[in-house]
Amino acid sequence: MLKKIHFVQHHFLKIPQRSAIIIFFLILMVFWGCHKPDRQLFRSWMDDSKKIKVLSTIKQIGDLVADIGGERIDSLVLIRGALDPHYYELVKGDGEKLEHADLIFYNGLGLEHGASLFSWLHLNNKATALGDRILQQFPERILFKAEIVDPHIWMDVSIWAVAGDLIFQQLIAIDPDGASYYRSRALLLRERMERTHREILEMVHQIPEARRYFVTSHDAFQYFTRSYLAEKDEINWTQRFAAPEGLAPDGQLSPVDIQRIINYLKWHNISTLFAESNVNLDSLNKIADAGRDLGLCVQICEEKLFADAIDGDLHYLDMMLHNAKVISNHMSNP
Repeated sequence: MLKKIHFVQHHFLKIPQRSAIIIFFLILMVFWGCHKPDRQLFRSWMDDSKKIKVLSTIKQIGDLVADIGGERIDSLVLIRGALDPHYYELVKGDGEKLEHADLIFYNGLGLEHGASLFSWLHLNNKATALGDRILQQFPERILFKAEIVDPHIWMDVSIWAVAGDLIFQQLIAIDPDGASYYRSRALLLRERMERTHREILEMVHQIPEARRYFVTSHDAFQYFTRSYLAEKDEINWTQRFAAPEGLAPDGQLSPVDIQRIINYLKWHNISTLFAESNVNLDSLNKIADAGRDLGLCVQICEEKLFADAIDGDLHYLDMMLHNAKVISNHMSNP
């Protein structure tokens, strides 16, 4: 915050003093307003409410925690907004949150690999890696890319429902008096997740089978592709999805990467590239420009998909439905 303020002060030195002061304080108010809701949420969560304090690294987990825990818990998400969980490092106040939590849930499978956060989670006996537990129980459901585990398991609602079961078990373990309360809410969530899974499958399969091929910003849609875009028991389902960047987007795109995606667009007659909400558009812009130079009709979809980050107060299941609707609307017709 102080660095931003110092930058603003320096930037407006040449503006008349009265105007500069007004502009400076307007920007300061914007910065303050952006951070205020998070501060209030944090202070409320830190209050001694006698409820179980549960911290989740990402909103995809936090939504399930809140749905199951209800009024018996205080739920907080660590990585909020458009922040990338792949590279997230602890900032001021995060240590206090981690210390204060009674339970911590994180995705695992290498998603939260920022050094400071990973070290804290890995050594904390209050922390449960949901993805790692799912890998242990259902190894056949976990995907890999170039021998690296794909952490984006929430992109298949049927797999993420298992995470809900694990959260339920942990809540009962720490609060056995609330067992019946948690169980009833977990059952309702499980039913909603199964219903959403079927709805997405039905929606996406309205797209003609020959058109169910697509390109997104990075390799976050493997699980979605296998579960929803592919035909039942399809062997070569991985061919239905391509991305210029890997499992953790880094913005490093080579001419070989661009040519690979251009070839994919040609082979499958694809004209729309799908951007993700928290991934820079540079890679897709380079591909679109290169494609147009070669005479291809290529555009970037204006409606962004959500993968690693969820916009605002959108619930995880609504995020998944949003993705299905955007993909279905733009892939159904040439």
